[in-house]
Amino acid sequence: MNADAFLAAVKGKLIVSCQALEDEPLHGPSIMAKMATAAKIGGAAAIRANSPADIRAIKEAVDLPVIGLYKRGGSGVFITPTFDDAAAIAEAGADIIALDCTDRQRPDGVCLRDLLMRIHDEIGKPTFADVSALEEAQAAAEYGVAMAGPTLSGYIDGPPESAEPDYALLGAMISALPIPVIAEGRIHSPGQARQALDIGAWAVVVGSAITRPRTITARFVSALRDGNPC
Repeated sequence: MNADAFLAAVKGKLIVSCQALEDEPLHGPSIMAKMATAAKIGGAAAIRANSPADIRAIKEAVDLPVIGLYKRGGSGVFITPTFDDAAAIAEAGADIIALDCTDRQRPDGVCLRDLLMRIHDEIGKPTFADVSALEEAQAAAEYGVAMAGPTLSGYIDGPPESAEPDYALLGAMISALPIPVIAEGRIHSPGQARQALDIGAWAVVVGSAITRPRTITARFVSALRDGNPC
């Protein structure tokens, strides 16, 4: 699937992020495949998924396009940090390759421009830039990414200060970039997702609020204990 076909398929729609890390009860390809199936039945237009194993299982279970990523480690640049990681998720069936496009140093020392050039030349799949700032998004767009999202806003130097989506960065990216911007990050409710579209987002990615029962439960517990509705 090329970028134009993917973007047409998700325009104005919901992309569900089906991910569970190793310390979570729902971790495992078969469970993520069932989660993706439930998301499709609910009307999701695409899936975002982590690791070759999960991507392969999801592609076998549903016929939706998949934004693939590969989380390696837990700090620094860990979302698809290297070419080999991008190649692995492409081989597993990812239609779009998502990767950290912040200005931080990558673990193998390869600069982002060279990495994106190699992905585009040798793998030939569209890329999705996960960024934390407008300047990072602009650089990634210059390097040929097909789409970008404020996925990493607030997460670079520790937990985000706000539980709300970064609508300011989203709006700035939409205004400044020549490529579609997909809203992602801390979108907890249908109203917040709708607001992202109203601002001008091409599509909306929602993950934890749909596919992570542990996180959802903790939010309810916090609201009952502390009076915090977030």
